[in-house]
Order: sequence, then C-alpha cells, then structure tokens
Amino acid sequence: MTSLVSFVVGIVVARSLGAAEFGAFSLAWVTYGLVVNISRGLATDPLAVRFSGVPRPLWKTAVASSSGMAIAVGLATGAVCVAVGAVLGGRPGAAFFALGLVLPGLMLQDSWRFAFFAAGHGGKAFLSDITWAVALVPLLYLAKHDGPSVTKFVLAWGAAGIFAALVSGLQAGVVPRLFRARQWFRDHRDLGLRYLAENVTISGAYQLKMYGLGAFAGIAAVGTVRGAEMMLGPFFIVLSGIGLVAVPEAARMLRRSLRALRMFCLMLGSAQALAALAWGLALVLVLPHEWGHAVLGEVWDATEPLLLPATLSVMFASFYTGASAGLRALGVARRSLRAQLWASAAYLIGGVGGGIVNGALGSAWGAAAATFVGAIVWWWYLGIGIHERRHQTEPEPVGAAGREEMPEMRST
Repeated sequence: MTSLVSFVVGIVVARSLGAAEFGAFSLAWVTYGLVVNISRGLATDPLAVRFSGVPRPLWKTAVASSSGMAIAVGLATGAVCVAVGAVLGGRPGAAFFALGLVLPGLMLQDSWRFAFFAAGHGGKAFLSDITWAVALVPLLYLAKHDGPSVTKFVLAWGAAGIFAALVSGLQAGVVPRLFRARQWFRDHRDLGLRYLAENVTISGAYQLKMYGLGAFAGIAAVGTVRGAEMMLGPFFIVLSGIGLVAVPEAARMLRRSLRALRMFCLMLGSAQALAALAWGLALVLVLPHEWGHAVLGEVWDATEPLLLPATLSVMFASFYTGASAGLRALGVARRSLRAQLWASAAYLIGGVGGGIVNGALGSAWGAAAATFVGAIVWWWYLGIGIHERRHQTEPEPVGAAGREEMPEMRST
C-alpha cells in the first residue's frame, strides 16, 4: 500500500507539473527516503528486534519511546530542510521548505507501522496506509486544481500522512513521548548506530546520485530518471512486500542448514530478477507510446529511452535482497555493512559519472553497470559469511596435547 501510494502521487505530480517542477518534487521525495531510513535505524529497527511479541504493557512503553525518537528525527531533519529551502530558493527551495514542515508527522506515521508489525498487528499497519491513501484523494485534487505547484503537492502528501499518524495513534492507544528519545538512544545505540549506518548507506547513495545529477545535468534530468523508476513502481510493490519476510525466512532456512540458506537466497534473488525483467521488457516492448504519455504526460518523452537501463538496475538489485537476507540471518553485520558500503559507492560513482557524461540516459546506464557490480559484491560477502559459519561449526582439530578443546570453548 505504501508503494502504491508513492506510485500514484508520482503519477499525479508528473502529469500536473512540468519536468523541472517534477524534478524538484523528486529531490524532496528522495530526501524523505533518507530521513525515513535514519528514523528506522534509530527508532523502529531496534524496536522490531527487541520488542516483537512481548507483553502489551512492555510494548506500549517501548513504542512511546521509539515513536518519540521518530518525532525527534523528524524535527531535527525538518529544521535542516527548512534552512536548506530558504538558502536554495526557487522550485527546489520551495519543495525542501514544505518537506521540512511535514517531516515530523511523516516519521511518526512510519514508526506506527513498524510498531504494529512488532506487535503482530499487520492489519493495523495496513489500515494506517489505507487512511493515508484515502486522505490523499481530496488533498491531491485541491493541489492539482487550485493553481498546482510543487509546494502544494508536498504539503498535500505530508498532510495526508500526518492524518494517518493521528489515526494510528488512536489505534495503538499510545502517546508518543518525545522527551524519552535521548534515553531510547542510550539504551539501544548498540543496534541503532549499526542499523543507522546500513540504512543511511542504502538511501544516501541514491540521494547523492540524484543531487549530483541535478547539479551536473539539470533539475529536469532528475525528473526524467524518477519517471523511469516510477514506471517500475508496481514491481517495487512486490519487492517491498518480499523484503518484509525475507530475513525471517532466511533465519528459518539457516536452522535447517547452510546449504538451504544459500539455495533460498539464490532462489529469492533469481525469482525477483526474473519478475523485474519481465515487467521491464513489457514496458519497453509492449507498452504503446500513447499509454506512457497518458501516464506521465510530457515527462514520458524523455523517460522512455531510460526504461531498459532502469529495468536492468532493478533486476541486478533484486539479487541484493537475497544476499542481504542471508547475511542478516547469519548475524554478520560487519560483512553486510561492508557489502553495502562497496555497492553504494559503486552506485554513486556510476550514477553521477554517467550523468556527467550523458545526462539522464548516461546516469541510467551508469547506475545499471554499478548495480551489476554491487550484486557481485553482495554475493561475495555472503559466500564469505557462509564459509565462516561453516568453519565455526566444524569440529576443532586435535590439539598438541592429544585432546580436543572443551565443548564450551568450541561453542564460544
């Protein structure tokens, strides 16, 4: 539902605004993605790890603190966005200024979703996103028909998310405690900082690529690249849903055997890659030009040549999910972080470097090549992690004294 909302909002904005204003909206959008990953790393990822399936009183106490942490992240990053918007000016500045106003509420809404997942109440998380989608309908209508602008669309999208956050709070029966954010960080910084590094690396490279593309190729190029990604939006719905269950399933495979884990990761990545390829080829070979223009408006003409490299990027990135799930199931955060750092660096270099050479099209092909390299890196580190685990479970060699080490030593 979240991915569907993102897809629909992008379509409406692309059709209502020109390429330049849609590019400004896209910069605000990718910034929101970065802030969400910061909030999840510090607030909801530790909540999901340590407070899933616990008694309700303990869950409510933890959620009050973690949701306060999410609001704190929104307030801090929102202030930065408002300041950046005031400095930039123009369309990008207006988009950042509006984003800064709604970020605290958007972070709260996202934190409720993960709190419901931790309690095993997926239906409430779904209702939260449905509420967001329903509230968007009249707000997008007003933004579109009453002098459309990037500011109005960002505020409409954010206001709907804030309304959904209020409804979710009533569902949870919990009042967020902003002043517990510092205590929450101190209690869970061992997990929070690690997950923050991983999450920011994921979205940070994408965000910097878009910023670099806008700086070197123009703000319209950002909208063009975002348009190609949006056409693959329905596939991202499937990818996001699979990502929610990939790690728990990988953990179950690990309990069977390392071989079962490797096979599961390979099948997961391959199935997603084939699905992405099928969807992308349908867009490239089957979708009539008129239909694409009807969806994206004037943005479609520049977006159409980017569909093939965008498809390849998603196909190669699908293998990330399998390898990442395997590394998390193995509990080797050091390996997964290294893989993410190398893959993200390649993606940033390929996306920005290609944009410098040949604008939006060069950026799309550079990102595709870099994502292929990233897939190899992820599977290289998964192989290392599996090898290390296999070595740990093998019997220790007989020592010089003619006896094995104590079992306690082996398990340690």
